[in-house]
Amino acid sequence: MAEFCAIGLMSGTSMDGIDLAMLRTDGDHKVERGPAMFVPYEAGFRCRIEESLDEARAIVRREDRPGGLAALEKEITLRHAEAIEAFLRNGASGWGRPDIIGFHGQTVLHRPQMGVTVQLGDGELLAKKTGLPVVYDMRANDMELGGQGAPLVPAYHAAVARALPAPFSSRSPVVFVNIGGISNVTYVGRRGDPIAFDSGPGNALIDQWVAREGGVPFDADGVIASEGDTVAAVIERYLGNPFFERAGPKSLDRNDFTLDEAEGLELADGARTLAALSAEAILKSAEHMPEAPKLWIVCGGGRKNPHIMADLGNKAKHAEVILAEDAGLNGDSMEAEAWAYLAVRSTKGLPLTFPTTTGCREPAPGGVTAKP
Repeated sequence: MAEFCAIGLMSGTSMDGIDLAMLRTDGDHKVERGPAMFVPYEAGFRCRIEESLDEARAIVRREDRPGGLAALEKEITLRHAEAIEAFLRNGASGWGRPDIIGFHGQTVLHRPQMGVTVQLGDGELLAKKTGLPVVYDMRANDMELGGQGAPLVPAYHAAVARALPAPFSSRSPVVFVNIGGISNVTYVGRRGDPIAFDSGPGNALIDQWVAREGGVPFDADGVIASEGDTVAAVIERYLGNPFFERAGPKSLDRNDFTLDEAEGLELADGARTLAALSAEAILKSAEHMPEAPKLWIVCGGGRKNPHIMADLGNKAKHAEVILAEDAGLNGDSMEAEAWAYLAVRSTKGLPLTFPTTTGCREPAPGGVTAKP
């Protein structure tokens, strides 16, 4: 199959900036990972995105952009164009000339029960600014086929699992965990399509808690949580949510879980308890998998919280928990890499999602290609 050099762009539910990554791939078995970069959003712009979530609740159709969302979409797109320019200027172009861009955009609303998912990002404008074809809007077709529209990364996880180095290549089933604002898991067994679903709150509640109670955007290195204790009753209340009893496929909006259950805790206890919740929710996801995992590979910003990682490692039954880096991967860039991989799959008409990952009625291709 023909290979492409692709750039993937991801701005996730943590809303902290833009991840960029470059791949050389055939969109199937061949994956050669290239350079990656992160461009952070300054605090003021991050606040603008957070504030836009309230406006986004008024959206009924995917194309609606009430209030200031149209202006914000344009600015997000221009920031992505600038990030690509900086990425190529800082050496990525030396690895390969990009053929295509996979553009996720910024999710501001995800309501699968309404068949609506909205990612702010103008693919046509990005193609014009970069002079490269841009594949975007990759969730919509899945939802039209009855899927949840998320997660989309599992197709890439399955490709990565096939190429894990020893000794990890012999440990199956393997589960990839991405801890962003929302955590999601991908189960890759010995055969068959991957199984995937959102597992519960990741960093979002922790970030919201320390921002509200401590005036800081996130708990860097878990320092705040290190001064606190886990309050088991709070975790039990969260885990009592019916979401956790449902088998996948299932997906979450960033606002589906709130701080209500943590009200009354002190700053440090809240940070520690919400970190423990993130780990407990991930491990609870194993109840909905065909076999008990032998290996958990953790990606995303949440892997930098030592309390989440310690809880995962201490409580995973008969399984090893490792960082993506332990397997030679980049835990910060895997979602961006996935968007590069999916862009190539899209151009070839290959499925991006499967009934076992999103609940779509049949394996679903997707994406819209904008020409420069």
